[in-house]
Amino acid sequence: MNNTKIDWATMSWNPVTGCLHNCSYCYARRIAQRFTPATSDNWDDCTQPGGGLHEIRTKGSNGGPWKYGFAPTLHSYRLGEPAQVKKPQTIFVGSMCDLFGEWVPDEWIEAVFTTCLSATKHRYLFLTKNPERYLNLYYKDKLPEQANFWYGATITKQDDYESVWRKLADLPQTYNTFFSIEPMHGEINIGFMPPWIIIGAETGNRKDKCIPRREWVESIVLACTEEVVFMKESLRPVWGDNLIQEFPWGDNHVIP
Repeated sequence: MNNTKIDWATMSWNPVTGCLHNCSYCYARRIAQRFTPATSDNWDDCTQPGGGLHEIRTKGSNGGPWKYGFAPTLHSYRLGEPAQVKKPQTIFVGSMCDLFGEWVPDEWIEAVFTTCLSATKHRYLFLTKNPERYLNLYYKDKLPEQANFWYGATITKQDDYESVWRKLADLPQTYNTFFSIEPMHGEINIGFMPPWIIIGAETGNRKDKCIPRREWVESIVLACTEEVVFMKESLRPVWGDNLIQEFPWGDNHVIP
């Protein structure tokens, strides 16, 4: 586990890495490519469950944590890490993957949930571009309903919203849910509103990088009546210095 620069969490934890969405703006893929070894010949401590999936069982194995690049990989040696952190944290689970991608076996997700349920002092934030997987797990009675679990969906533009909003809305209201609108790539007319909305701009120097307009952000803020908004630092050039940074669990503050 690591301390994180992500504004809305205190730590990140990556028991699974890698993703097959292939988003053009993905920061995680860029990081993985930086650290992937040019060659990797030692497979003794790893298994391949199939379908291009990998497992690394031992910390410090040859090739390191990026032995398989950005291919989906279970780091089973990391599963005990939350229990080793004594001070309560807000943990972003899977900052370097999509834990709920269609390619991720249920068994991997269940192993992550089991770890979270054994270290209840922390708050766990999950985020996916595939919230239908939340519903699938719910119908299988495999989606924990816990006050310290938050299930989020990533949207970047109107088409994303139209394709994912009902997946969150169909979960019982007893589950904590949120939207992460990052990177914001267009105006989004939101109907269904989960309790928490995160908004952020694209970072990095991608050639086709999209800078959001202030009015796009304003439309989301004005639509939030009972919901709370968290603006990431990346929005400061767009919004100004008085960023709204609210948390639905009560640690609300506005950056002066």
